[in-house]
Amino acid sequence: MSAFIMRGMGRWFGIGLQLLCVVVALTSAELCGAEPVTLSEAQATVTINGKTQRGPLSLPYHWDRIHPGQRGEATFDFQFDLPNAPAEVWGIYLPRLGNAYEIWLNGSKLQYQGNMAQPGGVDAVYNGADYARLPRYISVAGGHFGVTNHLKIRIRADVGRRGGLAPPVIGPQEQVYPLYEHAYRWRATGSIVVVALCFVFGITALALWGITKGLPQTDQAGRDALYLYAGVAQFFWAFNVAAVLVEDPPLPWPWWGVLQVLALGTWSFCMALTCMETAGWRDGWAAHRFRQWLALLMLMCPAMAWTALEMGFPLALTAWYGLAALTLLLFVLFFLRSVVVHPSLERLVVGGAALVNTAVGLRDFFVFRLDPSFSANTWSRYSSLLFGLAFGFVVLTRFRATNEQLRDLLATLAARVSEKEETLRTAYTKMEAMARHQERLSERGRILRNMHDGVGAHITSAMRQLLSGGGRDTPARTQVLMTLRDALDNLKLSIDSFHLAPGDITALLANLRYRLGPRFSAMGIELQWDVDLLPICEKLDASAMGELQFMLFEALSNVLQHAQAHTLRVEAHVEGQGDRVDDATQTSDSGHVYVRVVDDGVGFDPQARQSKGLANLRKRAVAIGAQLRISSTPGNTVVEIQLGV
Repeated sequence: MSAFIMRGMGRWFGIGLQLLCVVVALTSAELCGAEPVTLSEAQATVTINGKTQRGPLSLPYHWDRIHPGQRGEATFDFQFDLPNAPAEVWGIYLPRLGNAYEIWLNGSKLQYQGNMAQPGGVDAVYNGADYARLPRYISVAGGHFGVTNHLKIRIRADVGRRGGLAPPVIGPQEQVYPLYEHAYRWRATGSIVVVALCFVFGITALALWGITKGLPQTDQAGRDALYLYAGVAQFFWAFNVAAVLVEDPPLPWPWWGVLQVLALGTWSFCMALTCMETAGWRDGWAAHRFRQWLALLMLMCPAMAWTALEMGFPLALTAWYGLAALTLLLFVLFFLRSVVVHPSLERLVVGGAALVNTAVGLRDFFVFRLDPSFSANTWSRYSSLLFGLAFGFVVLTRFRATNEQLRDLLATLAARVSEKEETLRTAYTKMEAMARHQERLSERGRILRNMHDGVGAHITSAMRQLLSGGGRDTPARTQVLMTLRDALDNLKLSIDSFHLAPGDITALLANLRYRLGPRFSAMGIELQWDVDLLPICEKLDASAMGELQFMLFEALSNVLQHAQAHTLRVEAHVEGQGDRVDDATQTSDSGHVYVRVVDDGVGFDPQARQSKGLANLRKRAVAIGAQLRISSTPGNTVVEIQLGV
């Protein structure tokens, strides 16, 4: 049974969180498009107790603020001009009006709701249906508008029911309707979501209260009073919020209004009692006195509400709201003090929800009672959901002792996950072995390619030279010997490339100097060495280092075979921003590494001479992401390789 309860609570709690996200998304929607025309100036005719006053006024017109404790009627005449008579459909959006109303445009009645005083002296039926709670929208065909227009709105205003008129908004339907839609979502759609959540929380709480007999933290009846208070609070709050959707109340006025005030007070005080149960304040003198004070406030509530709504003394209800707000504020501060003294996660969550709702409640009290704002919306409607979420947290916390089945399931799941991880680890090991095997195959292919392009090509060239040179041709034999030496050096360098550290260009150049230096000396070529300590090039892996070595060997071999040079200079520097190289890490901030092979030989035309060696140089430069520049004039041939650090 406990496991079943746990699963049910978890399901309802998840649904509540999803619906709360929907509410936040609906209330945070932004509107786009051009701003329509807002009519805020009107000629008004106000009738109270048979006395009529006429004159201009500015909207919004809040009846309860201007005429507290009185009822009456008002007619608002708006004159407005348009550049052209519209042909498309327009809309009229009224954020708030009523309690009953009639709307006329250029002599045509567009819409009416509720009982109004009719021509001929028939009085209006006051305190009937209330149409001031939801925004209104009227779709009007373009033919009803002209260049000069007259909009007339008549309202019937009851006592204490937020009657009046907010500035109408008129414009093309695609601009005006989103304004209405946003306001409707805030007041109506959001209210429906809140009511649904409150019913979910309330049913869950009362169901738990009915089955918690015999569990710890129960009252004298053997049940946990926390669930009773939370369930009652949620149902009364659902009624209070749902009242905004009821335009024709089932009870006569003012009892319908009194019931709404009573529901608000019950919700507030039950939430305070829920906090007391969470903290364990069930016994003691202070707890009993506080409950008695809350009971006294609840007894005062109907009388104060009836005095304000029926007798026309709104200050009575304002005083009761203020007394209740002060009581709850002091209680929340005392509760938060106990959280600091005796901290617990359960108290912290409930105290946070209480603090937020108290702050929002004080805001609503100021906006609606002390400084009435006609177009404002209550925030408590949505902040109240925090109590439902906090209640869900408390439920889950208090039922953690019944999680044995869930723990077994989690243990089984953990074992399966571990098994899957082991399977994945094995598969990864196999993939890693395959990757290493593939890397070895790739390395072997690179070595074979280097041998084919280097040693194989040189040996083939030597064979051709022997065939063409004859047996006693000493220059030809010398050329053959040089070619074979190139092949041998190339092979040695290919073997050396296995021991080069990736990205270490300095070591690569040093190895070339070691292998080829004696040959330059034997041929009478002066080798000049101008090489800095170069940073490690992270982009050059083992394969790229082999490609770079081949490029440099090709450039040096060309000098040996064809240049007829006297001097060969090898330069390697870091140029650009951040040229400084750290001696310890051999790294630099940024820039490029430039490696240049410069000789003073006979030179050649790089554009006219399209040899296979130059083509290979360019291909290898592209392969490692390097830039290759070759310039040659008699006495100055430069092969430059630029690498990014």
